[in-house]
Amino acid sequence: MKNFKQIIFFIIIAISIIFCIFYLSKKNSKSENFIIDPLNLIEKISVKPKIEETPKQVSMIAVGDIMLSRGVASKIKKYKNFDYPFLNLKEILKSTNFNFANLESPIIAGRAINTGQMIFRADPGIEKNLRESNFQILSLANNHIPNFGDQGIKNTIELLNNENILSCGAGENEIIAYTPTHIEINKIKFTFLCFNDSDVVPLNYKAGVTNYGTAFMDIKKLQESIKIVRENSDFVIVSMHSGTEYVNDPNKRQIEFAHSAIDAGADLIMGHHPHVVQTIEKYQDKYIFYSLGNFIFDQMWSQETKEGLIVKFIFEKNKNIQFLIIPTIIEDYSQPRFANEKESAKILKRLKYDTSKDLNFLEYINEKKVD
Repeated sequence: MKNFKQIIFFIIIAISIIFCIFYLSKKNSKSENFIIDPLNLIEKISVKPKIEETPKQVSMIAVGDIMLSRGVASKIKKYKNFDYPFLNLKEILKSTNFNFANLESPIIAGRAINTGQMIFRADPGIEKNLRESNFQILSLANNHIPNFGDQGIKNTIELLNNENILSCGAGENEIIAYTPTHIEINKIKFTFLCFNDSDVVPLNYKAGVTNYGTAFMDIKKLQESIKIVRENSDFVIVSMHSGTEYVNDPNKRQIEFAHSAIDAGADLIMGHHPHVVQTIEKYQDKYIFYSLGNFIFDQMWSQETKEGLIVKFIFEKNKNIQFLIIPTIIEDYSQPRFANEKESAKILKRLKYDTSKDLNFLEYINEKKVD
């Protein structure tokens, strides 16, 4: 009798469990369209919704001058490949959240530009390859963007916009040219201010009240712009097209402008125009890269003009900036590659910067380390 009562008890318990499971299954099938598996019932009930953490870092590669005309255009035509200049470094260019460079040639259809000529233009279509290489913001504040007049600037900006590439430092008038450019990634806000030294261009290349042109270096305007954007920016980055060509050290104008930018609240200064790598300075705990050298150019007549720097920055929400340095060498009048150990050592020596004492410096990368 005792065994019989136990059997009845377990049968009742089993029926109750089956009934509960059936009831819950029906209830959920109406609202969520699924059937509860008894074996996973406890697990499903205890699962908590996943909370995705906002990334706390953003990576950016910065390079110097990209010139896609003259000898570079000749190589693109020869190999029938707009992507030819970017091929060797495509992988590292795609390794970041976004990239920045100085675009040294307007993008507009026109006549061929021959060796030795000092006006530049690039064929329409190349903007797609810039975007494929992760260049999402480009400085147009330089001495060649106005080479094909108002239409050259207008066409360049329109084509870049079509590929979702932002630009800074040039526009249809003074207000537009000096307008800061903003980009936000992973909830970290960047503001770019791009300037062109009046010392390196004709005066009519300056944007005016009603005419296209570039934003000339002006310390007062620099200070005013930084003051406006500082509060709503995590990082304010200033790009300057300035310096004495083919000279390894910055000149007085570069130093004064860079220092003024940092004094006004800028976080990072990047330079180009000298066509050679120049020194790094840490001023008020902020970095100044006076010249990143040539990235894509056809100046094969000296070792220094074939050399450049890729700088990969890691920005953190807490305002910290870390960086690594990747020296490059241009070959075939158009195509940069990683420098080897010997080449890298020579380039890095010209930086005149002791990275061993800088906790924010991560490493150098050369051809050997990449392999």
